[in-house]
Amino acid sequence: MNGTIQTVCVIGAGTMGSGIAAQVANAGGDVLLLDIASDGDSGGGGRNAVCERALERIAKSDPPLLMRPENLERIAIGNIEDDLDRAGKCDWIVEAIVERLDVKRALYRSLLPHLKEGALVSSNTSTIPIALLMEDMPDALRKRFCITHFFNPVRYMRLLELVRGAETEDAVIETLARYNDEELGKGVVRCADTPGFLGNRVGVFAMQAAIHEAMALGIDIEDADALFGRPMGIPKTGAFGLYDLIGVDLMADVVRSLRSILPQGDPFHEVGAENALINAQIEKGFTGNKGKGGFYARIDGKAMALDLATGAWRPRRKELPELASAGERDGLRPLLEGEGRLAEFAWRVLARILTYSASLVPEVTDTPQDIDDAMKLGYNWVKGPFELIDEIGAEGFAARLEEDGFYVPEFLRITAEAERRDDRCFYRPGNGVLEVRHFDGTFRPVALPRGVVRFHMARRALAPEFENGSASCFRIGDDVLLVEFHTKANALDDAAMAVVRQAAETPSRGVLVHNDAQHFSAGVNLERFKAFIEAEDWQGIDRFLFDFQMAVEAQLYCDKPVVGAPSGLAIGGGYEVLAHCDLVVAHANSVLGLVEAAVGVVPGGGGVKETYWRWYQSTGDWEKAAWNTFNQVGYGQTASSPDLAARLNYFLAGRDRQVMNRDRLVSAGLAAIDDLAPDYAPRQAPVFQLAGADVFAAMVAFLESGRAKGRFMPHDVTVATQIAWIVTGGEDGARTCSERDLFAREREAFIRLARTPQTHARIAGMLSGTGVPRN
Repeated sequence: MNGTIQTVCVIGAGTMGSGIAAQVANAGGDVLLLDIASDGDSGGGGRNAVCERALERIAKSDPPLLMRPENLERIAIGNIEDDLDRAGKCDWIVEAIVERLDVKRALYRSLLPHLKEGALVSSNTSTIPIALLMEDMPDALRKRFCITHFFNPVRYMRLLELVRGAETEDAVIETLARYNDEELGKGVVRCADTPGFLGNRVGVFAMQAAIHEAMALGIDIEDADALFGRPMGIPKTGAFGLYDLIGVDLMADVVRSLRSILPQGDPFHEVGAENALINAQIEKGFTGNKGKGGFYARIDGKAMALDLATGAWRPRRKELPELASAGERDGLRPLLEGEGRLAEFAWRVLARILTYSASLVPEVTDTPQDIDDAMKLGYNWVKGPFELIDEIGAEGFAARLEEDGFYVPEFLRITAEAERRDDRCFYRPGNGVLEVRHFDGTFRPVALPRGVVRFHMARRALAPEFENGSASCFRIGDDVLLVEFHTKANALDDAAMAVVRQAAETPSRGVLVHNDAQHFSAGVNLERFKAFIEAEDWQGIDRFLFDFQMAVEAQLYCDKPVVGAPSGLAIGGGYEVLAHCDLVVAHANSVLGLVEAAVGVVPGGGGVKETYWRWYQSTGDWEKAAWNTFNQVGYGQTASSPDLAARLNYFLAGRDRQVMNRDRLVSAGLAAIDDLAPDYAPRQAPVFQLAGADVFAAMVAFLESGRAKGRFMPHDVTVATQIAWIVTGGEDGARTCSERDLFAREREAFIRLARTPQTHARIAGMLSGTGVPRN
């Protein structure tokens, strides 16, 4: 075994197999996708019809499985009757077929004669133990076999559970761990061959606990999802919404499967019994979002929710209970201190989930980090179960559990006693690193591969250089300042931008703008602009935008390199921060773009300016640059990957860099600063040429024609006219201008639009969740 993977075969072209194949193609690998042979009579096509349809689904997927459409060309197809010999030439064969033991074992036996020396074989099973999969198989296969359990959708879900068997060779695990981390971008959690592994063992239990308690206490599904959601650091879908998203029928099968393999006495059986209401919904065809709905549905055009007591439909409520709103603001404290049925629901759900998680140590793993990582990477929790216990406090948590008659697992009890003695819970800052308590009572540094940094963990062992309620700045590595936003959705306000500016002006070797949240930044805080507009405080808007512009100008022209390292959404004002960096190191799933036109304003933090300059740099023609900027910003275009962003000049392919694993952004960003720092000099301030009155007139004519044909709404024309005015000079004609002049034009255009009732209505609609009105 040479420890490298160049070619991959995925057998099984369903949802998971297709997703795995697409991600390998995204990483630049060659993929062979196989499934059963078609007889040509059902569904049309030839022998490879099943895989041909899979390619069609990949190409049309939304959100897209491919980082750029051309990646589909890396996926070759075939079938398991005619093409197993081709599979034998691959370095890694991933089985992702139906969850039936007999079918899987038959496939492995068919593969055996074709496997080349050193080829690795794995299953994507979520439930079947390796001991059963490999029973009576040759030693040569048992040594090279393991489970690689991906989560759906494969491109976007970060967790890979890597499960070794009793005879799996170390080199197999190390090779697959490295490849999936560095090439496919996964956070690899190594698991024992135990039922449900880690992610689904805890994640499905958590969903079942929420559903069980909601039904027991008579809680409406909207209230249950509101509490078992953002207040607990869990995605807003909650439990019932997530059932609908995954598929009610699929989830029912997953629950049955876990129930069948978990030992009697496991707490899962208390919350995972057959559910008559769920079974009735499936029988009626309410199987989730893929069907007519599930717990939520649209019936006769109206949003409806299922009444858990009667099984009847009723109008869906959108308003949050006050307890959920308080939890979103202040975390777990209001949930734990509240009174009434909703607070009881929140407490009982937390008690069940956190005690169940603690009971798995040391049965499944001897470190809380594995369970926390599985939930954060596989279920998008903000904090893992043990991090939540740290937030609550183990001693107080255990005491309340005992008072309310809950079982206190041994690991939790030992930790609570230790906390009483020395105020240490599951995690603590060590000598510049975060340490985690293991079952034997020792604290050890959190275990991460070389080059992996999860800053939400690393920051707990650091003291900020300076901070405020919206952002912090830490000194890391070789004298580098890291700026981290930490508002809701990382929406940018004046306080966040003050930290950006202060970092640019503080002595250091470089600045890295990065955070570990789901999204780098969803843009500027619209609540601030709504307040400015309603107060008619136009000077306040001008001052806010000026301060924002001076902050990004400071980072662009300071005496050291500034590198942006985004993941998730980096749109609007978030993108404008990146546009004024010397270099961007972006996660491969980053969404980049300027979206301000949709809410009735123009980018006011240098976004129009930088887009115009970039298009001039790439075309050498101010008129072409003006038209490209006008169209791109006017339509609010975004890109769902750096590869696609490069086509819009949001990402500069010859300068910027991307990484597949977001946990490697900090290391890659520091490496970029190391490359830039020795001979660093900021860019020379550009001189701009406004495109002139003729171009402005042509743009206005284009807009008026579109409005006459019904393609543009009246306010769309108003907004786009202001974009045209910024880059052309309007009726005043062509002339040269400075960067500060273009900044000023953006502010002036922004305020003109802010004065209109249409812009106020759009911003208000966006913030209220009712949607942007078409005006």
